[in-house]
Amino acid sequence: MKFLSRIRPARAPETKGLADPTPDVLSIFGIVPAAGGVAITGQQALRIPAVSAAIRLISEAVASLDVMVKAVGSDGVEADATNHPVLPFLRDQANGWTSGFEFIRDLVIDALTDDRGGVAWVNRGSAGVLEIVRYRSGIITVDYDQATGEPRYQINSRPVDGKDIIHLRPPFGRSPLTLAAEAIGLANTLGQHGANLFAKGAKPGGALKFEKGLGEDAIKRIRAIWDSTMVGAENSGKTIILPDGTSYEAIGFSSTDAQFIENRKFQILEIARAFRVPPTMLYDLERATWSNGEQMGMEFLTYTLEPWLRALEGALRRALFTPEEAAGFVIRFDRDDLTRADLATRATVINSLISSRTINPNEGRAWLGLTPREGGDEFSNPNITEKPAEPAKPDPKEGKPDELQ
Repeated sequence: MKFLSRIRPARAPETKGLADPTPDVLSIFGIVPAAGGVAITGQQALRIPAVSAAIRLISEAVASLDVMVKAVGSDGVEADATNHPVLPFLRDQANGWTSGFEFIRDLVIDALTDDRGGVAWVNRGSAGVLEIVRYRSGIITVDYDQATGEPRYQINSRPVDGKDIIHLRPPFGRSPLTLAAEAIGLANTLGQHGANLFAKGAKPGGALKFEKGLGEDAIKRIRAIWDSTMVGAENSGKTIILPDGTSYEAIGFSSTDAQFIENRKFQILEIARAFRVPPTMLYDLERATWSNGEQMGMEFLTYTLEPWLRALEGALRRALFTPEEAAGFVIRFDRDDLTRADLATRATVINSLISSRTINPNEGRAWLGLTPREGGDEFSNPNITEKPAEPAKPDPKEGKPDELQ
């Protein structure tokens, strides 16, 4: 069967310049543009605690999960393929200088901070995968077909096969860091204002007013007297005597200044929304309770991590398996690590499942990391003692002559 080649319409060359850079050009240099006029780099954005906390929370949570290779049977049932040659690259060492944990963590960080997403190259040899290399930003370039959206990759301007590229793409083709540029820029501005307020005295405590103008020398003399008698902790509470015709006027904070802390708190919520992270996980505990804390933790797994896990499983499967292997193997992350409750609760749940014959004892032991035991594969209720039926005893009168006869 012959396949028709894809029709690629001709497109006019796009001209870009540094005199009036577009957001795409700015992203090449790691600059996050904002409409408010405050453009910050990715490194500056990471200095904002809420941003770095959200990125670390998502990337480290994904990398902390146990990664597995599963063999898919003809009936669709998945079984562990613990001896698959790809598994050590994800669990142990991706290459000679990067562990599996670091590789997955950094790949997710790239997808959260770079519009190009997380990109890595799979180095293959005759025996299969040799190593997985995550290059620094800008080394691997991605270009998309305007009609189909098919990506094309280059490493140092050298085309490479897309089958050898692990590409974790962010939604909308833009990273959360770029989509939250306004909120991050405002949070950065508020942080700088707060630092200047206390470091440089952006808001003076008061002002001295004079009825008549003074020369420069007189102003310096009065300032020296004021600083020597009023400035410093040792001079706190002292009484100052002002020259004739001089008055002191205290300068208070305006209503905008009084809302400074509230504005900063709101930016934490904005950043949490951009990364879809519960505010309590960014240590904004103002509205946290015992009841909603656990619920928000479950929402973090369902609505924040699950989409990234699904996308990462697909990206790893496309690049690490050959077309023949992809039909029979999948990559899975163990979500149970994030849903584990305390030991007492887990023991109660496992016992309930065994008693209802939903799982057998060995499956429950596997959840606790224990080895199977003999007879543990039987589905039985350990809370019910089932005695075997005793054989019928012979009647002692049977076979004896009837005394009445």
